[in-house]
Amino acid sequence: MKTLGHWLASPWQRSAAAAVAGALPVLAFPAPSLWWCAYVALVPWLLLLRTAPTGKRAVYDGWCGGFGFMLAMHHWLLPSLHVFTFVLAALLGVLWAPWGWLVRRLLTGIPPWTRVAAALLVVPSGWLGVELIRSWQGLGGPWGMLGSSQWQVGPTLRLASVGGVWLLSFLVVVVNVAVTVLVAVRQSRVPAVAGLVATAAVTSAAWAFSPRPAVDGHIRIAVVQPGVISGPDSADRRFAREEQLTRRLAGQDVDLVVWGESSVGFDLGDRPDLARRLADLSRATGTDILVNVDARRSDKPGIYKSSVLAGPDGLTGQRYDKMRLVPFGEYVPARSLLGWATSVGKAAGEDRRRGSQPVVMNVGDGLRIGPMVCFETAFPDMTRHLTKEGVDVLVGQSSTSTFQHSWAPGQHASLAALRAAETGRPMVHSTLTGVSAVYGPSGQRVGSWLGTDASATRIYEIPLAHGTTPYVRLGDWTVHAALLILAAWAAGEGGRTLRFRRSAPEPRTPPARTVHGSPARPGR
Repeated sequence: MKTLGHWLASPWQRSAAAAVAGALPVLAFPAPSLWWCAYVALVPWLLLLRTAPTGKRAVYDGWCGGFGFMLAMHHWLLPSLHVFTFVLAALLGVLWAPWGWLVRRLLTGIPPWTRVAAALLVVPSGWLGVELIRSWQGLGGPWGMLGSSQWQVGPTLRLASVGGVWLLSFLVVVVNVAVTVLVAVRQSRVPAVAGLVATAAVTSAAWAFSPRPAVDGHIRIAVVQPGVISGPDSADRRFAREEQLTRRLAGQDVDLVVWGESSVGFDLGDRPDLARRLADLSRATGTDILVNVDARRSDKPGIYKSSVLAGPDGLTGQRYDKMRLVPFGEYVPARSLLGWATSVGKAAGEDRRRGSQPVVMNVGDGLRIGPMVCFETAFPDMTRHLTKEGVDVLVGQSSTSTFQHSWAPGQHASLAALRAAETGRPMVHSTLTGVSAVYGPSGQRVGSWLGTDASATRIYEIPLAHGTTPYVRLGDWTVHAALLILAAWAAGEGGRTLRFRRSAPEPRTPPARTVHGSPARPGR
């Protein structure tokens, strides 16, 4: 019977094992929501990397593990992008190739305590470097960041207010590295335990002394979720269903009504009849209505996704055009090169147009809201900016109708908890067909979710809080610290290599023997 070592000796089998190991962290995210497994989910991958026979093999293992991670995290795209999903996962998986080499460099063999201490800082910093690069919207954005798996854990949400989701990712990887050393290297267990204790002490101090948002009021916001409506005239029938649901809110004393993404399928400048119906709904409910228009604009070329506020007198003139579009879903990057994706899946046939800046909207008697559309709720910098602009409530409008029966709706809704905790502002995640959810200023859930099968309205009593969290004030300091750690380690490694080369003795060449003043000829 072959041992595991013999089985992993095959390059293909080793690559398959790396891909499976890289996919394990997905279990910590919704729908499984096994948040605790995030702290050990990287251990099999780390064990594989540290035992790679060569640095080149560690690079391959890092790539294959990254492929498994990205494919598992985005498996719900398969019905839309088909085989192209595997291409994207393979391309993005390359980002973990240097990380694989880094892990082997620091953890191979029996590392001394100095290397273990370095690994506890450098390996998580390398992971954050990967997350930073892939967070660029052109590469898919910050979907599935490891720290996002901790969205329902109260203590970690407190830490998010200090360093954002970046700090959570860093700490999760630190624990995984320490557990790997405890499992694999008996001689280095003391520094690994010391690292865990130091991490626990620092995080406990941050948790204890970080400011808590103080509740200073409440508002009532209603979410309207019509559910899946397809077939002929679906845009008209969807509007009618949303209108019917909204009328049920008459006399309910709400401060704002929020519809989901693409809730209006016509440009309201071309359809004054729909604008009048929205104004009538606003008068009936006694509040403004935030809708989302997905249509070709009548006042400028192109298709936009826009959050539009309607009041009792009609459209208020406050509008936000979506800035960060979903790659392939709303535009095709490098269409001349990758346009073939439209022939194998449901990639965008025409690129949507982008807005130019975030917008803070004024609602009713002084309520200030910051709208975002779908994919944008994954970006912590957007909610930080809106918070600095003085919003009272963050609002995300979304739709996951294509992915109703996957893990995507729940995972998308969970992101709002992190954005609320990071900023100290409540967040409303209102969907057309997905999971609608609301979170308070500490990231705690308010009320219950509206599931993917719901076609209903729900009113949420939402606590308000003001003040500035350390994360809003200091920004992405965790990322900057990680980059400094990587730079310092690289400089140290370069310095050691240079000193080694300078101190190495010159090879000694023995002098040739001579016979009667002439070089001796070798004998037979």
